[in-house]
Order: sequence, then C-alpha cells, then structure tokens
Amino acid sequence: MKNDIRSKQIRAFLRNKTSLVGAVVAMVIIFVALFASWLSPYDPIEQNVRSRLQPPQIQHPLGTDSFGRDVLSRIIWGSRISLSVGVGSILFGMILGSTLGMVAAYRGGKIGEFIMRFMDILMCFPTEILAIMVLVVLGSGLEKLILTIGTVMTPRFARLAFASTLSVKEREFVLAAKAIGAKHSRILFKHILPSIFGEIMVISSLWIATAIRVEANMSFLGLGVSPPTPTWGNMVLTGVAQLTNAPWLSLFPGLAITLAILSFNLIGDGMRDAMDPKLQG
Repeated sequence: MKNDIRSKQIRAFLRNKTSLVGAVVAMVIIFVALFASWLSPYDPIEQNVRSRLQPPQIQHPLGTDSFGRDVLSRIIWGSRISLSVGVGSILFGMILGSTLGMVAAYRGGKIGEFIMRFMDILMCFPTEILAIMVLVVLGSGLEKLILTIGTVMTPRFARLAFASTLSVKEREFVLAAKAIGAKHSRILFKHILPSIFGEIMVISSLWIATAIRVEANMSFLGLGVSPPTPTWGNMVLTGVAQLTNAPWLSLFPGLAITLAILSFNLIGDGMRDAMDPKLQG
C-alpha cells in the first residue's frame, strides 16, 4: 500500500514540468559544487592586477573583479559555500526543531508549554535580525554560519512537528504502542516520526532556499564567510562599489543566488503538490 502511494507521488512529481525544471537546475548546481576543482578555469583567489575589471570575454566569460580574479571561477567555488550552508543548516534545524516539536506535543503539560513558548519568542524576531544576534555571539566562520542559520530555522521545524504530532499521537497505532508498554522514545521515533517525516521533508526542500537567501544576506552584510573565500553574497557586496562601471561583478553572482533559490522553491512546490491527496487525481 505504501509503495503504491509513493509511486503515485513520484509520478505526480514527474508530471509537474516546472518542478522538473527546478530539479534539473538544482542538480546542475550540485554537480558544479561537487566538481568545482575540475570545472573552475582559474584559481578563485589568485590575483592578477593586469587583468583587473575586464568585461566578459573569451578568456574570462564572466569578466574579472577589481583584483583580477576570474568571476566565473569564484561563482563556481561559491556554490559550495551556498549549498553547504543551505543543506547543513536545514539538517541541523530539522533535527533539533523536529525533536523539540515532537517532544512538546507528545509530553504536553509544562514541558511542552515551555518549549513552544520559547520557540514563539524566537519566531518574533525577523529572520535576518535573529541571525545577526546569534552570529554576534558565535562569531564568523562557515561552521558557525551553519549553526546560526540552523538555529534560526529551528522554531519553524518545531512548530511544524508540533502540529503534525498533535494530529498523530491519538491514532490507533500510537495508542496500541502505549498499551503494550513501549518506551516514549520508541513511540516518538519509531511510530510518530515516520508518519510526519514526509511533511517535514517537503517543507525542508522549500526552506533550503530560505537558508541560501539568509546566507547571501549575511555575506552581503559582511557577517558570513570571510574573504577571500568566495561566496555569492560577498561577491555581490564587493561589486556594489563598481556597479556603474563593472555591473557584472554583482549581476552574475546575483543571478546564481536567484537560480538556486528558484530551483529549490520549485522542487518544494512540486513535492508538496505530489503529496497532497486532493491534487493526485
């Protein structure tokens, strides 16, 4: 029965042309990130003053920056940072937030109330403001940026898991597990989690795009990964000063950010529609 449902969901996703386009673009970005060392025509941090601020041409298809570094190579290597932050932070937020949400809904009482009120407090802050507050405490660096954005995304996963667990915990299979004396941890992770995991994965694909956007914003503000390591956000930032005479410095990394966000949004929309029983017909 489950295999039939999954096959229907896969066919529904494959029939969605816009979602397939998003999947293809995302796969290309992932491929570029994985094989950046082979695809990059130049060293992304090597400076060449003689080639500074060259417009797009055969030798440098996307031009060079104010230090003579190849923009295409820096965009290729920057994809690694964006994907690492996007996927890593979402995994961290998903694990922590889903666990807190499930525990709060399953246990209820003062423990559940405390957890969810704390999540509500965190969600009162705008995403970027909360990220800045956490970064000020943790400091800069790739790992700390992943932890920061993961922390920012945790309340969203907690609320999603909380609502989903409330709708599942009174079902017959959960009550039967309680009746035979199953441990609370087994009920949570062997019975409840598989029932809500699909919904969590669908929303995760959408929120990867949000994490990539937040990373770009933090890098644009100078709070992301420190230069000369290339990220799409700090490339846009460094190009702002040359926007009138060298617009390609901000234009091409900005397009890369847009394509990445759009692709994961399309994938998330397709997965959500495929898993919606009302739309499977």
